[in-house]
Amino acid sequence: MTGSAGVLAAENGGDPGVAGILLWVVLPYVTLAVFVLGHIWRYRYDKFGWTTRSSQLYERRLLRIGSPLFHFGILVVLLGHVGGLVIPDGWTEAAGITEHMYHVVAVVLGTVAGFCTLAGLAILIYRRRTVGPVFSATTRNDKLMYAVLTLTIVLGLAATVAANIVGGGYNYRETVSPWFRSIFYFQPDPDLMTDVPILFQLHALSALALFCVWPFTRLVHMLTAPLGYLTRPYIVYRSRDEQLGMHRPRRGWEQAR
Repeated sequence: MTGSAGVLAAENGGDPGVAGILLWVVLPYVTLAVFVLGHIWRYRYDKFGWTTRSSQLYERRLLRIGSPLFHFGILVVLLGHVGGLVIPDGWTEAAGITEHMYHVVAVVLGTVAGFCTLAGLAILIYRRRTVGPVFSATTRNDKLMYAVLTLTIVLGLAATVAANIVGGGYNYRETVSPWFRSIFYFQPDPDLMTDVPILFQLHALSALALFCVWPFTRLVHMLTAPLGYLTRPYIVYRSRDEQLGMHRPRRGWEQAR
């Protein structure tokens, strides 16, 4: 598996070459620019479109199964990626978590969460394709988002299973994680990605593609929270005036209120 990693990078003694520079230096910064500027543009020119575009009114039975399953799995996957990519392995070892302990927990939780995410996503896609009103409300951006999201999840799950369950194991915290952090340090090191297994490379590239389309899809709702509800004024309800209602007012003296 490791030997095939050179498909996406030059095999000149670890030199990433031009392709490696484009994939692991230029493309990540282009993705960051599209991700940030795309959200700014979307919020400024499509503020009312910043929504999940819920289809709950059209169908609920499949949604009750697929949505919790998908959101539970994707939340665990997200937390696992934050812990594995952002937190250096030296920090976890200093906290008393050995590499073996981290590896076992990450593989078990990552595999379970990955299958939950994939199963929930499959149910949601099936629902969107088979329920007429839901399918009619599906846009081209939704279809693109589902395709890229599915590809990213499948590649990530395949990389975990192939490298750490079927294969002899692979510690991505020594290669992929330092490369990821080097992007935000503005000291990108593409050499770290040269010998990374092909499935991990494809998973990283599919994730970059997902972040590129993110600002233009319903995924923007993940970056919002209803904080305005905490400070908005109360809604005042008034009873209908009897004289303006559907019933005739009773004859006689008007009752004191």
